[in-house]
Amino acid sequence: MNKKWWQQAVIYQIYPKSFMDSNGDGIGDLPGIISKLTYLKKLGVDALWLSPVYQSPQVDNGYDIADYRHIDPMFGTDEDMYRLISLAHAQGLKIVMDLVANHTSDQSVWFQESRKSRDNYFSDFYIWRDAKSDGSEPNNWGSNFGGSAWEWEPQRQQYYLHYYAKQQPDLNWENLRVRQYIFDMMRFWKAKGVDGWRMDVITSISKDQRFQDNPNPFKQTYVTGNQDNGPRMHEFIHDINREVLSPFEMMSVGESPSSTSLDARKFVDPDREELDMVFTFEHMHVDRKPHGRNGRWDLQPLDLVALKQILSSWQTNLWQRGWNALYFENHDRARVTSRWGNDQQYRYESATAFATVLHGLQGTPFIYQGEEIGMTNPNFEINDYEDIELLTNYREIVQEQQTMTKAEFLAAAHKISRDNARTPMQWDPTSNAGFSSGHPWFKLNPDYTTVNVQNDQNNERSVFAYYQRLIELRHRSQILVAGTYQLDCPKNTRIFEYERIYQGVKWTIIANLSNDELSISTCFPNKKYHKFILKNYKDRKDLECNLRPWESFIIEQGI
Repeated sequence: MNKKWWQQAVIYQIYPKSFMDSNGDGIGDLPGIISKLTYLKKLGVDALWLSPVYQSPQVDNGYDIADYRHIDPMFGTDEDMYRLISLAHAQGLKIVMDLVANHTSDQSVWFQESRKSRDNYFSDFYIWRDAKSDGSEPNNWGSNFGGSAWEWEPQRQQYYLHYYAKQQPDLNWENLRVRQYIFDMMRFWKAKGVDGWRMDVITSISKDQRFQDNPNPFKQTYVTGNQDNGPRMHEFIHDINREVLSPFEMMSVGESPSSTSLDARKFVDPDREELDMVFTFEHMHVDRKPHGRNGRWDLQPLDLVALKQILSSWQTNLWQRGWNALYFENHDRARVTSRWGNDQQYRYESATAFATVLHGLQGTPFIYQGEEIGMTNPNFEINDYEDIELLTNYREIVQEQQTMTKAEFLAAAHKISRDNARTPMQWDPTSNAGFSSGHPWFKLNPDYTTVNVQNDQNNERSVFAYYQRLIELRHRSQILVAGTYQLDCPKNTRIFEYERIYQGVKWTIIANLSNDELSISTCFPNKKYHKFILKNYKDRKDLECNLRPWESFIIEQGI
């Protein structure tokens, strides 16, 4: 295997707005991140992925970019960014930036010019279409944030396409100049020292130029779908690779919401020269009801059998054909300990159990800020939330369509809302969790007085210390990087167990993902072992007693 730095790395995602505030304005910033580089180095991670810090009106928390080459003043200055890159590199930490190339802000100069007329230099930088004869939208495409994906522009007398908020017009990748502008921007940041890219909804950049209506089984006014895998998608991604990624040896991980493991081969097979890794959403939908009218808000309990099947398919189908990106949490995903675990009775145990499952797999693990201390979801009221997706979906589903009650929607939000992961980082039990000396931009999770970095690091059962050991294993154990994978007990509804084998050594990773005490022989009939590599119940000495709730461990066995 031709190893790259990211194949034995662990990457830490920072949501800058909520990480650390240095100046007391209540908003996390770049100097705040700089002040925590020692903490991140102590954790042991290899690279930092920053959610967008570019100039932005912040309609979608920075994923609506007005200027790709300058830092938003809320985060600091351009020089602060260059200093962060330099100081991170001095600590041995690489920097991965967020590339949002499917859309911009409507405040971008590109769009401000494009909306003026149909025949200026920027007129075809975005996707414009005439109204139907009755003045309505060109088709029934829906926005992910509710309503139509088309917005009328009076100046130009046309509709423009936006897969997300109306303030986030989609770029027209059919226009070669658009692609060249994006490539040039990426080269600019490479020149500043950036090491790689996380590519937001990169599979949406190619649109079906027929612009036909989406299928509409529920007879809805607008239908969200058909947003990925357009006819020229792979061509466009290959262009990015040819123009920027390969020549400058930049790491890439693309957000590919609808990809299965077989789809992913086309993105990550090195011979195709597209991406290094992709983030799938497939395994994060195992608590979504199939065919639910309300999309991601129609929930069911975690289907562990499905989760095992999906994660295993990625392990086996990408084996020697590409590389996995491993995650349970990020800025768009709720806290796994609250979503699928038990954040009340077994917060430490369930946080470390899911970590054990994830970090034992082949691929590059991604840790989201706060995951390393077992942060949880807050049980907010509707008015406490900030996320535009949640608020627009609530209005459409509860108030307009009335297909869910407020209580039902709120119960789903408590499980899966993106805002669950965006509350300020909990550093200590003092005022505002040590995040800011001012009033935080977003409400704190009330449990910050107990769940915080200071308390965790002083606790004998430290989630942070457990993550340190997992990261150390990733760095020194080739079995995690190059070992084969075999799922055990695929139909067991409470135990996740698999084996990694490399050069005559076998590691068995096992986790009881339930509140119940289970017989260890259920999935572990062979009790011969050499040693425990890692365990989240410290008093576990052998394989004689039952698996306790949310217990997990890794043992080494000879073959």
